[in-house]
Amino acid sequence: MFVKIFKTSNLACLLICMASVGNVSAEEYENLAQSLVKVRGEVEELQMQLDLAKEKHSNLMSSLASQLTDLGVEERRQNISIKKLQTTLENFQQETQKAEASNEGLKPALIEVITRYRIYVRNGFPFKVEDRLIDINKLEKQLNNNLIDAKKAVNRMWAFIEDEIRLSKENGIYQQTIELNNEQVLADIAKLGSALMYFKTGDNRVGMASRKSDGNWQYLETTNNQEIEQISILFDSLKKQIRQGYFVLPNPMKSS
Repeated sequence: MFVKIFKTSNLACLLICMASVGNVSAEEYENLAQSLVKVRGEVEELQMQLDLAKEKHSNLMSSLASQLTDLGVEERRQNISIKKLQTTLENFQQETQKAEASNEGLKPALIEVITRYRIYVRNGFPFKVEDRLIDINKLEKQLNNNLIDAKKAVNRMWAFIEDEIRLSKENGIYQQTIELNNEQVLADIAKLGSALMYFKTGDNRVGMASRKSDGNWQYLETTNNQEIEQISILFDSLKKQIRQGYFVLPNPMKSS
């Protein structure tokens, strides 16, 4: 709808022209003038709302651009960590081809790779950390006690790396224990690759994993209604096997 706005002087001319056309009472003129003034006020109010909406939209776009940059940094950090771990194992495999064929010749190099992998898991994305450490610790114990051939252990180690790469690309819902407000809580986890993770507890507390300034991770509960709704939509979508698409989600980087 298009609305023409008249200035006061133009309004007077309009009324004079109308008076020359037909017989209209003064009261009707007054009502028409008041209606036009009211419409003009409404249009000005709408223009103010439009200007505010434009400013809000501009600020939102700037904020989203900043958040996208933060998330990109986190994603690159995770990818670099995985590539370094993969390169370590590839170098190890090349070294084993030159090393002695005996188990004792392979064990020291493999123990070093296991140690690096353990550091990667502890300092990396906080997804099922204890479960992943249990598996690698079990492999190391078997290797030290000669319960597994070193060559087979190399293959197992390579499988761990492949699992890490797969986890970095998968989106889904899992369960794990998290530390929330100094309390160990079993929660549903919505994991998006190895960059974003949101949680929902049995008592309907929701929030996200956020990296602290020291590089460690923490779980932050949100009480913001909009963020709660956004996280709930994500969980509902993943439960329906909708693993790709456009989602508006809270940015855990700004909560650090």
